[in-house]
Amino acid sequence: MTLRWQTSAATPSWLEYGPAPRCNQIMTLTPQAYNHKVVLYGLVPNQDYCYHLYVENAAHNGVQEPISGTFRTLFSPERKVVTFLVMGSTAEDPVEEDDSQAQARAQIATLMAQEKADFVLHTGNLTHSGLNADADAELFKPFEEVFKNLPLLVALGPNEYGPDKKDRESKDFVRTNYTRYHDMPWSNATPKYYYFDTANARFIVLDTNIVEGAVWAPEMGADSAQTQWLKTTLAQAGDKWKIVLMNAPAYSTGLGGSSQEVYDNWVKIFEDYRVNLVLQGGDANYERTFPLRAEETHPRGVTYVTVGTSAETPGKRASNEKYTARFVSTRHYAVGKIVDRKLTLTVYSDTGKQLDKLEMYL
Repeated sequence: MTLRWQTSAATPSWLEYGPAPRCNQIMTLTPQAYNHKVVLYGLVPNQDYCYHLYVENAAHNGVQEPISGTFRTLFSPERKVVTFLVMGSTAEDPVEEDDSQAQARAQIATLMAQEKADFVLHTGNLTHSGLNADADAELFKPFEEVFKNLPLLVALGPNEYGPDKKDRESKDFVRTNYTRYHDMPWSNATPKYYYFDTANARFIVLDTNIVEGAVWAPEMGADSAQTQWLKTTLAQAGDKWKIVLMNAPAYSTGLGGSSQEVYDNWVKIFEDYRVNLVLQGGDANYERTFPLRAEETHPRGVTYVTVGTSAETPGKRASNEKYTARFVSTRHYAVGKIVDRKLTLTVYSDTGKQLDKLEMYL
């Protein structure tokens, strides 16, 4: 497990941790800095851990009250139950002038913190600017009670590549504002695409931002490294649940609509390798398709779910398509639960109203 934290002044930090409830079995120290990172080795799967994090006080003669939290390690294959949360864009919409976004963040954060989950998936666009300077206000402060207890896994959105993503001068933007502060499961292309296994499921995270004009995003054509990696990763998944997380949607009737490039390059791969569920962002709405194969409803097809906004102003529906099973224009989050060969995805609004419930079988 990797823990990261930032401090407003340069300070050393002391991290105590251990198997819950023995949170002080091991202590590790980080040197004086603003940006801190600790990698915890030797953890066992299927285990709850807790921690206490201490930093210097303002007088430099002691420590502040600790920040305390918990996390759960990934499950081994024989454990066939796992619960996860899914959230969409947390970015501030600069056009919106009222406080509805802040209220929605607070309400969704409260609801998510009450869920007994193992980790959080984010479909991208953490902040409106992509700048780390905006991460506190738009992500970490509102969802503080969620992220201090649950690992966060992110599919990069176009905002993470910055406002100048179409210019070659933007090369260092992701490294400066994202990679420095976020760690994802390791792969050759981390943090842009990667996968992780837990229980009887494989979660595959892809980078679709080349379709948004991000010149430093990985290619996604048939011969690209990302597409070849995707095929290999799916082929090696065996009979696990196969769940894909990405930003640009393959199917969408929202204002942005479907991405033709995603459809052309990956939809047949998803079908051929028996992906069960694709979680996508891109449009600021909730949408679920029927299970699809060759653009037709099929009992063994792929279901596409847009979890598009947990804060950003919801978008309206722009077209009607026969593949849509459910569409709602509101802020939302989802709770996914796998119990052996059954997957349930329940979607809630920022007021706690149930918007949709999907049940799938492996």
